[in-house]
Amino acid sequence: MDLDAVLAAFDEQVRRDVRPDASGDVVEHDGSVVCRLSADGWSGVTWSSLDDASADTAIGVQLERFQGRGWEWKHYSYDKPADLPARLIAAGFVAEPAEALLVAELSALDCSGLSRDVDVPPGLELRDVRDAEDAADLVAVHDQVFGGAHAAIGRRLLTGLGLTTAAVVAYDGAKPVAAGRIEFYAGTDFAGLWGGGTVPGWRGRGLFRALVAHRASLAAARGFRYLQVDASPESEPILRRLGFEKLATTTPFVRPATR
Repeated sequence: MDLDAVLAAFDEQVRRDVRPDASGDVVEHDGSVVCRLSADGWSGVTWSSLDDASADTAIGVQLERFQGRGWEWKHYSYDKPADLPARLIAAGFVAEPAEALLVAELSALDCSGLSRDVDVPPGLELRDVRDAEDAADLVAVHDQVFGGAHAAIGRRLLTGLGLTTAAVVAYDGAKPVAAGRIEFYAGTDFAGLWGGGTVPGWRGRGLFRALVAHRASLAAARGFRYLQVDASPESEPILRRLGFEKLATTTPFVRPATR
């Protein structure tokens, strides 16, 4: 895989050419910055092309644009200028933990094949999210694994289910014990894996790998070429063993909502 070419494609197709979807989000392009504004989801800057002379002005414009709401400037390690993170912090942003931008080519992904039932641990079952009850189970897993409340993710999942997104939940009997989502970026070569996690007590049994393989099969069935993940330090080694490669580092710079 030509990592430079894949990164260039990701930057153009996923970060810069953001398209509105069924969620009702507003996407705004002003030449040097692309941002998404959502009433019930993620809002923030997805792409920027700045330099020493324009960066502070652009930051100020976005502060006005997002005034009163919580939002994020999603920074990538190759973004310019080099001191953009310091400028964002000076403007009142808080840096959250960095993650690795990983990509795998579906045709080469080491998931023991792309069968829907690959690597499911004995006694457990994977089920696609199909309705509000299934989405509530996914939210319950996310709440346990990541902390906080994730009801908004469940609502947005139902809005785009089968169109721009899909999800899978692993069950031990009737108990949801792991879950993950996949976003299908229309008009691009990429699908994105999000929220993969397993509750304590069921870790170390291959569920994370099974969630990746299952979602990879969904992306392959729709004709996507690449899978993209923003990987935590815990999940990065597993994904690297499956065949994902690192393109960059991404850091969320967050501004909380103000009154």
